Amino acid sequence: MVHALERLVVRHTRRLPLPAASAGGGDGAAAARQFDAALMSAGFKLSTGLLEELSRRPRETVLAVAARTLDTVRETVGDHVRHNVYFIDFPAGVPDTVDFWRRCVAEALDDDTARPGLLARLRDGVLDLLTLPSYGTYRHTYERMLAAHDELVAAAGDRLTVLHPGGTLDEEATALYLSLAGSTTPLGDEHLRDLALLAAHRPDGPQPEEIPVRESRAVVNRARLDAGAPLLLDTATDVLRLACALSDGDVGLREPTRFRAMSRPVRRALLGGLDAVVAEAPAKLGDVAEHREAWKRLGERLHPHEYPRWPHAAEVFAVARGEKKAPSFDSRVEELLGRGDVAGAAALLTSAPGRLLRALDRLLRAADGPEELDAVLAAFESAVPRASGRVLLSLREHVQNRAGTAGERRVFVNRLGAAWVTADTRPPLPPAVRERLRAVLDAETRRRLPAPGHLLVDPAVLDVALPLSGRATTAGIGVLPRGSVSPVEGELLRFFTYWKQTARSTDYDLSALVLDDDYATVTWLSYTALTAVEGAHSGDVTDAPDGASEFIDLRLGAVRGSYVVPQVNLYSGEDFEEVEESFFGFMLRETEQKGRPFEPRTVRMKSDLRGPGRVALPLAFERGEDGGWRARWLHLYLRGNPSANRVEENRASVAVLLRSLLARTPLTVRHLTDLMASEATTTTWWDGSTPPDGPVTYIGLDRPEGLPPGSRVFTPENLRDLIPA
Repeated sequence: MVHALERLVVRHTRRLPLPAASAGGGDGAAAARQFDAALMSAGFKLSTGLLEELSRRPRETVLAVAARTLDTVRETVGDHVRHNVYFIDFPAGVPDTVDFWRRCVAEALDDDTARPGLLARLRDGVLDLLTLPSYGTYRHTYERMLAAHDELVAAAGDRLTVLHPGGTLDEEATALYLSLAGSTTPLGDEHLRDLALLAAHRPDGPQPEEIPVRESRAVVNRARLDAGAPLLLDTATDVLRLACALSDGDVGLREPTRFRAMSRPVRRALLGGLDAVVAEAPAKLGDVAEHREAWKRLGERLHPHEYPRWPHAAEVFAVARGEKKAPSFDSRVEELLGRGDVAGAAALLTSAPGRLLRALDRLLRAADGPEELDAVLAAFESAVPRASGRVLLSLREHVQNRAGTAGERRVFVNRLGAAWVTADTRPPLPPAVRERLRAVLDAETRRRLPAPGHLLVDPAVLDVALPLSGRATTAGIGVLPRGSVSPVEGELLRFFTYWKQTARSTDYDLSALVLDDDYATVTWLSYTALTAVEGAHSGDVTDAPDGASEFIDLRLGAVRGSYVVPQVNLYSGEDFEEVEESFFGFMLRETEQKGRPFEPRTVRMKSDLRGPGRVALPLAFERGEDGGWRARWLHLYLRGNPSANRVEENRASVAVLLRSLLARTPLTVRHLTDLMASEATTTTWWDGSTPPDGPVTYIGLDRPEGLPPGSRVFTPENLRDLIPA
């Protein structure tokens, strides 16, 4: 447990929990320097303060911390696995695609075992590359591949992520727990798993004042139930989510959960909590119908008829079975809208501010005449002070993208990253209405933001999209929320993907699509096009029992188009959620920089591939007006085909999706910093110089060294904490 908690703290905060110092000092200076040197090979480094702190610890303690931390950071960048390549001297020596295929055929004809089958297939006129013995499997060991490459030539632009000193492990774990549990934005699946571990560590320890996200509350409630602590329940659905958590199901209630058999104490806790919720507010029975089938299945496990002392809990299951009527809140709203009573629907929705703001666009479009429009806007203004900050900012982003230009297309992205595009048939919102909405939302957001004091901002963070949902990003390093834009500085851009199958032979294909200004295809790199003017592909690997890697090298100066869209296609086998492990990333190098195909200190981004669909689109690269390149983060999945997905076949859908996404303007950190600057005593742009003497509120991509004590720091790892409650 201790090692797992330390791992979480390092991964989430880039802080290293400090072991206790020896009373008489320690002899860890030499070990700390060795630790620092080893970290640099993976693109990490100890801050000056952390190096000094570790030097005061015993040597054995430092070495133990170093071993655990190196494992953590190497996995963070993808250096915990062996990255082999099909073509041993990639990126040099990659053959022409057709020449390579001819060579595979010739080798098969020289193979007495393979020749008869190959000749039969050739007579049929169809040749499957996967049947050729030399195609798709490594022809050399990892060690031979390493011997074929020079050592990395260090460059000034190589990534160095600094680790800073933390408090004790208990202090750091508690702070991380409070941050995750109290987050105002929904957490991704990995962060929810981390929250579960932290909640189980100290269920009786400090708790956030509020756990506003229902999925997070379910995870915390499971730990509290195991520890015998009181449950945090205020809706019937809270109980359903907790039941899903107890069965390791989907607490987001998106996918059906197979409920496990539950002990009597657990059944009593769930039924007692459910009874108390309904007894206090019988109207909450109206929430049951939304998840009717799940309630029916849960009833089969809880046996509510065995507990007559909780009659209100039994009512929940009666509603689910249709034996008792309980109109839902949404059905009452729909009834009013069906009668054309838009003002009445808006008035009803004021009791549920979040729902009103989410339905606002529809209400405004349905309003008939100035009086009804004013009634909707009045309801909106009365609800704004009671809605969550995340909902306010989500609506603000929506409003700034509702100009309603003719020919626009709508992009839908669900909570799992699946995306689709359709024509936008909605009439535009009047400019005066949009301006009124923006003014009200900005004023309320400004009121809720903390007084920053001295605001210190790294300009590089301004175009990072606000993390309004933890599901808009993935676990890894250098990963930014969907819609973020970041500069790409380097001459060679190298994509990589790694996967390891669980049980079935699995073939993932790394590809890169190059598009012009009009999103028309210029070229692509994949197993069907190993070389192009732009660069080279490392070769197709079709089976990964021990893990497999594929790479694409791009010379940015040679790219003939305006957009480069890397993608990972599932050709056959296990999908992204079935494999044991899968991830994608990119490296940046200088033209003359030697090294292995995978060098951890050149990795700028690495993210897990876990999502629906069979085509993963982690990000895209676009050429700016100044000729420079920048990354735009997507974190999307296309449905694709059941098998044999290829870049050639999905290029049209990728182009349509990219065009539609680039037409949208996400709400970024710039929006919040502009609002905070009006309340700051001083606003300074961080240029890497000496930090100010007094405490600051720092917002940037990385935490600088030497910030004064008492400073508040917001980086991508905890940017969610900047979203007001």
